[in-house]
Amino acid sequence: MRKALWRPDEKRRQQSRMQDFLNFAGQKNGISFDGYTELYEWSVSQPEKFWGDLWEYLDIICEDRYTAVVDDLKKFPGAQWFVGAKLNFAENMLKFMNGNGDAIVFRGEDRIRRVLSRDEFKTQVMKFACALRADGIKPGDRIAGYLPNIPETIIAYLGAAAVGAVWCSCATDIGPAAAIDRLGQTEPVVLVTADAYLYKGKLFDILKHTKEVAQGIPSVRRVVIAHYAGDENASSTQIENAVSWDAYISDRDINGFRFEQLDASHPLVIMFSSGTTGKPKCMVQSAAGLLLNQLKEIVLHSDIDERSTLLYITTCSWMMWNWQASALGAGAKLVLYDGNPAFPDESAIWIILEQEKVTVFGLSASYIHSLMSKGFSPKKAADLSALQSISQTGSALSEEGFEWVYREVKEDMHFNSIAGGTDINGCFAIGSPIQPVYAGELQARGLGMPVECFDDNAHPVRDEQGELVCLYPTPSMPLYFWNDPDGKRYFNAYFDVFKGAWRHGDYVVIHSDTGGITFYGRSDAILKPSGVRIGTAEIYNQVDRIDKIEDSLAVGQQYHGDQRIILFVKTKDGVALDEELKREICRTLRENASPRHVPAVILQAPDLPRTLNGKKVESAVTNILNHRAVNNKEALQNPECLDYFEEAAKALEE
Repeated sequence: MRKALWRPDEKRRQQSRMQDFLNFAGQKNGISFDGYTELYEWSVSQPEKFWGDLWEYLDIICEDRYTAVVDDLKKFPGAQWFVGAKLNFAENMLKFMNGNGDAIVFRGEDRIRRVLSRDEFKTQVMKFACALRADGIKPGDRIAGYLPNIPETIIAYLGAAAVGAVWCSCATDIGPAAAIDRLGQTEPVVLVTADAYLYKGKLFDILKHTKEVAQGIPSVRRVVIAHYAGDENASSTQIENAVSWDAYISDRDINGFRFEQLDASHPLVIMFSSGTTGKPKCMVQSAAGLLLNQLKEIVLHSDIDERSTLLYITTCSWMMWNWQASALGAGAKLVLYDGNPAFPDESAIWIILEQEKVTVFGLSASYIHSLMSKGFSPKKAADLSALQSISQTGSALSEEGFEWVYREVKEDMHFNSIAGGTDINGCFAIGSPIQPVYAGELQARGLGMPVECFDDNAHPVRDEQGELVCLYPTPSMPLYFWNDPDGKRYFNAYFDVFKGAWRHGDYVVIHSDTGGITFYGRSDAILKPSGVRIGTAEIYNQVDRIDKIEDSLAVGQQYHGDQRIILFVKTKDGVALDEELKREICRTLRENASPRHVPAVILQAPDLPRTLNGKKVESAVTNILNHRAVNNKEALQNPECLDYFEEAAKALEE
């Protein structure tokens, strides 16, 4: 068994919400659970009992209780959860929002700090909801956000939920065309935006882009503009039907406010896929499904409660923004950060953690690897005594990344590496505060998530690589895809490979000794030189540890009837990819991975393509090298970098 990097002490384990739920479920069902593994096995073997007990444990507010936890688990997709229940998502999110304590602290880089008390926050949500009702908004109407990560974004989200409207959003750092591709498909009635945002200390005016977005979506009949930075009186009169945030919510009477009570399966949000292979898919997810699943992950797996302060580096283009917002439903205080976390230097975000006494910090693997490459040590830059856990997601993190966290951030801390996706607005694999942390492993499969690892013949395997699958429905899976009346797009996205199982598209290993899961990259990006499967993460984990390398991207190119690996590296400033560095890359891969991991060709790239959420896009480069079209370049944050790969493809043919 591998060495544990961290083990919770007995006091921390006993005081965790996970242990509390374990005791609660055990007593309720007359079972003595011997730790997380037995609790997990019960949760997936008795899903109706598990989700029903979770509803009770979380004290869900509802007008009508469910008559059945789920109608039929064999309907996959199509199962209905919490049949007969009527509730409101926003009402449950606001049940802790009373009094003068802080609900939200907003930090706009090092320039802006705003605080909303719990009473102020709840009042603004209800005022925004009243304004929507006055505008004729009814349950099922869509409200779109084109916004930075500011308090008004969460207020608008919960205000929409309070009246039964369906929320969809994307961040203002994406261009108007990409925003229209996403938001426009849902035909929103109201568009909420901001006047400007800060990035690296520079002010960016949003109004010109907002005008393009509003004009590009004919269904929009109201534009609400929140003030973030710059001139608060900047003119928005050039945008038809525009009104300032303050004017929109002022003078709204919230006495006797009523939260719309809706079916558990009523749509709450529409989430968007990355859209790198075509127009983004619009995934519709339910209020009760997200409420139960996200609170499960936040309360039990992340040990967040009224004493917690959470800061996640995210934008409202990413599902982690929705996840972050749901921490309010656990009673946590949110620190919303908008801007570049390394401005004016790498210590910036860590100093904010110290100042705001953040207990749970969320970040990505790419951010960790970036700090590693720069030799930065957070514990030397700030007092992190309040920090109790780090949540990491976005892509696979190397073993060295795990070790760096415990060496350079904090020794006694829960490192909660999580993985799932926009598709379920949550996690299939996640941490457990009552278990050890091992380098390179996500600690466990999430409670109630019947996750398996399948080989090519749909047989479950352990300790060898295979596809991550889910064996039956779970509450936060999409109700349906927008504009997919026959369900064909939904079915083809997940169910056309393994009959009766959700194929998530991740290549993983489930370890038999620890129960943990290691991720090796997207299965559609798996390399197969001479038919041998290699996960791109296996290459990145080795190459990115080389001091002169800032980032890398590996793709497969069809070549003389086989596939060869092409490795693109982005070197650190001033470093050239010479023959010596190429030899070091090959030697590192040969010795630490295998000879099959050694690329046939290594090229230096000025930049690597990334989605709007910051994930590397192997598929775009693979398409270019194999003479296939790259659709929807607007879904990339840096589409101009593809010009280099077009030229590289030509050179590789010579």
